[in-house]
Amino acid sequence: MALLDGKVAIVTGAGHGIGRAHALELARHGAKVVVNDLGGSVRGEGAGTVAEETVALIEKDGGRAVANFADVADQEQAGQLVAQAVDEFGRLDVLVNNAGIVRDAAIWNMSVDDFDAVMRVHVRGTWAPAHHAARHWRERYQAGERFTGRVINTISGAGLVGNFGQTNYATAKAAIAGLTLTLSLELHKLGVTVNAVGPAAATRITATMPNAPAVIEPGESEPAEWDPMDPANSSPLVAWLASDESQLVTGQVIRVIRDRIILMQGWTEVRQVASGNRPWDAEKLGAVLATDVFGTRAPGLRT
Repeated sequence: MALLDGKVAIVTGAGHGIGRAHALELARHGAKVVVNDLGGSVRGEGAGTVAEETVALIEKDGGRAVANFADVADQEQAGQLVAQAVDEFGRLDVLVNNAGIVRDAAIWNMSVDDFDAVMRVHVRGTWAPAHHAARHWRERYQAGERFTGRVINTISGAGLVGNFGQTNYATAKAAIAGLTLTLSLELHKLGVTVNAVGPAAATRITATMPNAPAVIEPGESEPAEWDPMDPANSSPLVAWLASDESQLVTGQVIRVIRDRIILMQGWTEVRQVASGNRPWDAEKLGAVLATDVFGTRAPGLRT
């Protein structure tokens, strides 16, 4: 029995790159896949039918898949995407939110439209499918069904440590990490886990950056050898997170860089000081922060 036999999955942004690699990997392990892609440019402009190319690759390997061309940031279209999975295959088990665009510029050059467009596709384009998937799962749970469900979101190192020229993209990816943590709490009772994966790969998005490696398109040719920037490098982790084996793993942010799987733990309490139930004095606070919080000044001997 394959790892994902009987599972029904949606992968957004699956017409190219990382999303395509995820869709191929899920299908390879037995999942039926709804391949979503609006088919626009890397800037989010235009539309097309590139999702059909991923479907053809899956079917060529003997898998089952259907194409979907929804704008996942549109609330109604996101609902139709989830409905298509249920209508076509009977239910939804796995939602992989991967759709994304870039419009890079330093903040003094970035337009409001470019900021809003990136936030819309990444953040609302993750929230909207998750909203409709959650409603589907909640209805099944309330009807007495017990099952496992999966949401796997896509984040980036830019959102975890920052990156020059990406105040929109980095902010969106950081928001998705926060969304992941909250969804993991809200959906836990239903039997649904929510995690985020941060890949590193040679894609259309990375190709917009200076000195970027050539784009690698999964399924177009068999690689001669393992490539550290192959978009498929993170897909085995996504397939495992989609499986029943991962039921105890939720609310996690995991990066895949080359051959490494890295568990991230951000925004944890590092150290703290207390005022002794009295108001802080701003004029005296600098010494406390320097010695006991940031460690930028030696405290000296203390009695």
